[in-house]
Amino acid sequence: MTPNLSSTMDPPMDPGSLQGTAIKTRYVRFGRFCIDQHRQQVSRNGARIRLQGKVYQVLIVLLQKQGEVVTREELKQALWPADTHVNYDANVNTTVNKLRQALGESTEKPLYIETIPRKGYSFISTAEFSDVPFLIAGESPESEAVNSGGPGEPSDAGVPRSRRWLTIIIVALILGGMLLGAGVATYWISHFAPQLRHSASQKAKCGSAGNAC
Repeated sequence: MTPNLSSTMDPPMDPGSLQGTAIKTRYVRFGRFCIDQHRQQVSRNGARIRLQGKVYQVLIVLLQKQGEVVTREELKQALWPADTHVNYDANVNTTVNKLRQALGESTEKPLYIETIPRKGYSFISTAEFSDVPFLIAGESPESEAVNSGGPGEPSDAGVPRSRRWLTIIIVALILGGMLLGAGVATYWISHFAPQLRHSASQKAKCGSAGNAC
């Protein structure tokens, strides 16, 4: 099930709110997850998941300093303006827990986010950064080119021409075989069936008359 992490505490962000925390490259990948920063979208194995508001922002802050400790004070400054009156500790805990829920991990066996007692958090996985999209596992550059076609482009636009010809030849052979079978059956019925009927009729007459034919 795709986690929906929207909440009243985390409204959708204004893109300008991430100017101080955005990573320079557009695309980020770690584990099974990919991030498109321009669209503020996170996907897992190619399927989009929803990380809204401060949950997404915490992830970006941690990725910026992967392998380092991000203190709770740094998260507070990144997530809330100076004049905001909230319970920072409780809200930081809640936001990080939501992020962990989206990434499918727990505090006991963290894969991506480790809690540093009395200090903060650290992104412990390895993230890759790129200005071009990452390929999904099992996808080839050719299939990516096909998928990036326009909305009205036929779905088989990238199918190799030889494969299409092979399909046409197979269909033609099947149809030719069916026509040939029909022709043979028609010829047999028109030439041999009357002789068989005549022979059967003669045998029937001979039998009824009691004579040898």
